[in-house]
Amino acid sequence: MIESAVRLPGSIASRASAPLLRQIEAVNRELWIILSMFVIAAILNFAVTGQRMVLALYTLPTLASAYFYGRRHATLTALASALVVSVLFYATPGLFTAGPFGMQGMLWLDIALWACVLIVTGYLMGTLYDHKTAQLEELRQTYYGVLEVLRYFVSNDKYTENHSYRVSIYATRIASFMKFSAEALEDVRAAALLHDIGKLRVGRELLYKAARLTDDEYRRMQAHVPLGVEVLETVGGSLRRVLPIVLTHHERHDGEGLNSLAGDDVPPAARVLKVADVYDSLTSDRPYRKAMPSFEAKDIIVKGRGTEFDPAVVDAFLAAYRAEALELPAMVL
Repeated sequence: MIESAVRLPGSIASRASAPLLRQIEAVNRELWIILSMFVIAAILNFAVTGQRMVLALYTLPTLASAYFYGRRHATLTALASALVVSVLFYATPGLFTAGPFGMQGMLWLDIALWACVLIVTGYLMGTLYDHKTAQLEELRQTYYGVLEVLRYFVSNDKYTENHSYRVSIYATRIASFMKFSAEALEDVRAAALLHDIGKLRVGRELLYKAARLTDDEYRRMQAHVPLGVEVLETVGGSLRRVLPIVLTHHERHDGEGLNSLAGDDVPPAARVLKVADVYDSLTSDRPYRKAMPSFEAKDIIVKGRGTEFDPAVVDAFLAAYRAEALELPAMVL
């Protein structure tokens, strides 16, 4: 089960996209909805004699607005559709006289009833969307709360206190400089908070040692990665996406790491987590040494570019470092 987690295809990088592109996509979606109303109006005016059937097509942009934007946008789209049809009918009185609409005196009543049904449909569908969004947000907040509880449980010792939290900040900021998507950033943050969860089953006496670890003790400490994956394998949902990240965050870019994975065999989020983890370890007090200055830690990471660390991640790390995005408040140090 663990090995299958290591080689999951389709890395997080495939989901990474620039915020500008996401904004353009959202704007284009709105423009397509608006354009669809006028296209339907053109079809209604010039191409179809069964106008009542064409009016039903206005349900499509209303449903699209409800699906993508919620109740407010859906209701406004329905109102705009009703306005377009009303203006079209007013400007072209003979438009609906032929075909199935029947007597002239009943046309406005038909249009009014159609508009009411459309608006109610948009309102109800948009309400469902809003409820779904609220439930997802509640689940997301619950998910973050569970992560925080686990983080405090994992870090309940002198030397790793706040380590996972700091690593999560470093990792997400580095990943943001690499233009990771919002979902990918959430995975990076979750993996960072839980990357040391296996230490719970290693033995806390190792964490308190005031001298450097022996070779045997070092191997026991390294075992915390697969142990952590065994713990996380019992959960589902979004947390399962962090398994490959937790399992491979100690791998070297050149393949000389624990499992000899190299380059693209390691998920991009794990490569980010490795840099963040090493940077925090170097700049924090350890049982066997004091913290080193951040510029010295930066130089060590730069020196490992292309061998221990992914060059693209190191470049993003340097960009974040120079932008002072890796400066943390004293309360989390």
